[in-house]
Amino acid sequence: MSLLRLRAVLRGPGRLRGPGIPWRIFRSYSSASTKEKANRNGTCERTELLEVLKARAKQLQGSNVPEVTVDKVELAALDNDEYQEAVAPGPREKQPIPRARGDGLAQFSTWAEKLQKEMYVQQLKMKKELPRAASQLALKGQAKLEVKAETKAKPKAKTTESPNHPKRKAATAWNQSSHSPHSKPRAGEVKEAAELKRPQTMPKDKSNQQVLQQTILSNLECFLFLQQSEEAERYLLLCQSSPVKSKVLDIGAYNIVIRSWARKGSLNRIDRLFSILESTGLRPDLDSYALALACMGRNQSPPKAILRYLQQLNSSGFHVDELFQKCLFEEEEKEMVLWAIRTVQPNYQLPPPPSPEICKSSLLQDFYSRETMVSYPKLDFSMKELQERFQQQLEMELKHTVTIESVEAAKPLTPQAIKARELLGILRSQWHDAILQALQNSRRSMAGPKRLPKYSVLYPYLRLLPDEEYVDIMMQVLNDLSPQGESLAVLARELGSKVYDRFIIQRKLRSCQLEKVQEVYEKYIQLLAKDSQPKQDLPREYWEKLVAEAGFGPSLNLKNCSWPCVLLMRLGMHMLEILVKAVKVPRNILNHRLESKPIPVLYHVYSFYSNWQVGLIKPHPIFSQLVSNAAETTLTFNSSAMPMLCPPVPWTSPNFGAFVLNNTKLMRFLDETSHQQLLLEQCPLVNLHPVLDALNQLGNCAWKINQPVLDIIISIFNDKGDEKLDIPPPLSEAPKPPTAPGHPSTWSKSLKHELFLCKKKTAEMHSLRMDALYKLSIANYVRDKVFWFPHNMDFRGRTYPCPPYFNHLGNDVTRAILLFAEGRPLGPRGLDWLKIHLINLTGLKKKNALQERLEYANEIMEDILDSADRPLTVRGGFWEAKQNGNRNRF
Repeated sequence: MSLLRLRAVLRGPGRLRGPGIPWRIFRSYSSASTKEKANRNGTCERTELLEVLKARAKQLQGSNVPEVTVDKVELAALDNDEYQEAVAPGPREKQPIPRARGDGLAQFSTWAEKLQKEMYVQQLKMKKELPRAASQLALKGQAKLEVKAETKAKPKAKTTESPNHPKRKAATAWNQSSHSPHSKPRAGEVKEAAELKRPQTMPKDKSNQQVLQQTILSNLECFLFLQQSEEAERYLLLCQSSPVKSKVLDIGAYNIVIRSWARKGSLNRIDRLFSILESTGLRPDLDSYALALACMGRNQSPPKAILRYLQQLNSSGFHVDELFQKCLFEEEEKEMVLWAIRTVQPNYQLPPPPSPEICKSSLLQDFYSRETMVSYPKLDFSMKELQERFQQQLEMELKHTVTIESVEAAKPLTPQAIKARELLGILRSQWHDAILQALQNSRRSMAGPKRLPKYSVLYPYLRLLPDEEYVDIMMQVLNDLSPQGESLAVLARELGSKVYDRFIIQRKLRSCQLEKVQEVYEKYIQLLAKDSQPKQDLPREYWEKLVAEAGFGPSLNLKNCSWPCVLLMRLGMHMLEILVKAVKVPRNILNHRLESKPIPVLYHVYSFYSNWQVGLIKPHPIFSQLVSNAAETTLTFNSSAMPMLCPPVPWTSPNFGAFVLNNTKLMRFLDETSHQQLLLEQCPLVNLHPVLDALNQLGNCAWKINQPVLDIIISIFNDKGDEKLDIPPPLSEAPKPPTAPGHPSTWSKSLKHELFLCKKKTAEMHSLRMDALYKLSIANYVRDKVFWFPHNMDFRGRTYPCPPYFNHLGNDVTRAILLFAEGRPLGPRGLDWLKIHLINLTGLKKKNALQERLEYANEIMEDILDSADRPLTVRGGFWEAKQNGNRNRF
């Protein structure tokens, strides 16, 4: 049963395109998401009303758990080392049974634990050990597996080791078990631990190894960002002592800890880590030596210590020049390394930048040949204008979100709307404070006086950003929640991803990458500005030349450590739990005759589709009614969902390009197929040059809005739309469901099917309407601007614009709004081909020759021009073609 629920949550009944949770949530934004949104909303619409009401009644009757469920199946507690290693190494103290508190809330959320248990089943299924795991999952009170099995110690009632011993502290801090370190294990638990320990070997599936490795690196990166060197080293040593985790440790994990100590100037700790590396069989790489030299440069160490590391570097087969040609320096590390080297070698000079590599593909020899190189085309902007546009784009990305006006016709502002907006403003202020307090309490419980035994793996991830940013993320998700609700997994993944994206931006700011990008971009626009000298370089080539001249080397191509999907889900689930607990609304806010009692704004239900069960987070009807009454006229988008206001940063590697700060992948892929990303990283960079140059060329194409067409489409959109013109109508035009007398159990099959079709059609219309609203609102926001679409690709090599909603790969309506910012002459016969294309769109001359179609276009040219000048009048071919069911783009 748990497996069925897991498949329902992560897959949905319709596989890739059906209801449930579409696989689209596990990939980057895509412009083709309208139908998938409709399917997802259709699932929400099929929620059984009777079950929801029963579940809601449970919650309102003073339940101690802040969520609603519709079945009574209880699962065993999930305190298993194997799950913890697959998700993220970290301790979990066995939690007591929640007790009722004054506010009627439990200490921990049952629905959050259920999803974790179901995810655990999936992890074991991937390892082909599901039968054994299914029986073991039902057992409660897991023994301390990893510590007991690795030390092979017999169970004792008391420990003789001092609790203040460093080893005891480390084991307690990162113990994966659910028991107290001093509890007496039962014989059954010891036997269970021995049985579970046997299959805990290296996962056969490489994807599991990668997930575990990503988790370890993510935790170490968090400690590095938080400047917690002690915790980073302690965690690394514990991973090294684990037979499972030690097999996925590479030199990159050790380098993160070495960098942490190097920033603090602790050379003794770095010497110790080098000794540990020697004992594990790993060899220090160039980055290891560069970080050690940076530490000595920061400390101004004596020449003897510096010389010792330089001799070791040479004996390892490296050269000093390679430090500046291959290492990725952060902050002032390059200057520190250079100071250390010149302490020993005063006359040392930086090596010249390596000569650029040229793609050797036989198909592109002529393209990359210097003999046939021509000047790169200029944009119709001066250098000053492009610099101003860059600053506007940077400000937008630093704000993370953009709030714009909706194009939907605003209804007259009634007293009811004014009152609803005032109430929402007051409530949102209260919710902001409540979420902030709940977040701080959550962290305090993880790092209180009993921090070591109760240390949570999520604790460092809840300290990466300022508190206000966490609250802003949760408030944004709350405001964007549909009245039909949203899948639990979708919301959790969205919350976790937003935290990750903002963390990447903060990391770029701290590593001084932004300053370097600004410096290079100011010179890069000389390639594009009309008031600069012509250049014969491609954007990638010119950018690389400027980087080499500035002496940055490969430092701009910082590789971001990806957080595994299961970690994003776990972090998102914790933030959802905070939302459910903290956000409340007075029960009598709309009806003063009711009792004044705070009730949760969000609650958890299950939606059923046949035998499938999908968890949903739904807003309370009171909140939905308030939002509806307020009729707010603004929309909020992430800055990465908006077109760029300046030419994109050129792609120079799989880890660098497109937006100024926003994290963007060169290749879109599912998390389950991340081996494609590994293959991309292993590919020689020179072989990717044609791909990078093609994406840069697409991204440098400037666009603008066809304002007359946009105004016409907005007027039709606000006038009940038109399905024949692909302009979705509002929900007021949705089919009315038939009257259904009596109890649902007495309804006929045909009546149920008709009701189902009405709900499905309504959900689809809502999804399409919102999709059109987003596109038109964004187009209206940039109607007076010139903008650009950065591009990336999928694993097949198909290119896509990064902004997901509004781009030139949309439907006919979206493409009709767009114009090239710089027009080009049609050519001698270009107008004739446009006339033929116009007749082709009407479908009236399908069997006629091209010349006959051209003659027909000339015959009705007066009607064509009238349709273009006055498209909403009754004269001309516009409405005639429309009535005949043909689409006409006159």
